[in-house]
Amino acid sequence: MISTRGRYALRILIDLTENRDSGYITLREIADRQEISEKYLESIVKLLVQGKLVEGLRGKGGGYRLARPAEAIGVLEVLQLTEGTLVPVACLKESSIPCQRAESCPTLPLWNGLNTVVSDYLSGFTVRDLAAKSSGGCDCAG
Repeated sequence: MISTRGRYALRILIDLTENRDSGYITLREIADRQEISEKYLESIVKLLVQGKLVEGLRGKGGGYRLARPAEAIGVLEVLQLTEGTLVPVACLKESSIPCQRAESCPTLPLWNGLNTVVSDYLSGFTVRDLAAKSSGGCDCAG
């Protein structure tokens, strides 16, 4: 399940895309438009800045903007940054200790396949794609 952090990160990036002609955009503006706590947005934007998806400017006229074009920011990249991992089972994490049962595990092919399907699907979307479909509507309960 994708957390609110991941869903809100996408909403922030879509908002920055839709309002890119305004230059740097304050968190207050994003929070007001997205109806999300400004305090919560701060923690998410910090991740987006660390991930080099967003850049900030302090002071008068400051705020945030995309660090690169929206079509160059993949949904999979955003969710991996905010969620840490999207693998369906712990044994598929890159940092996990190799499972002793991997060779004989009857479910491992299932989990590998699911992981591939999810990654391939999410890799097919960019922030630009989502912004193009945006109508200010729901992001599925979040």
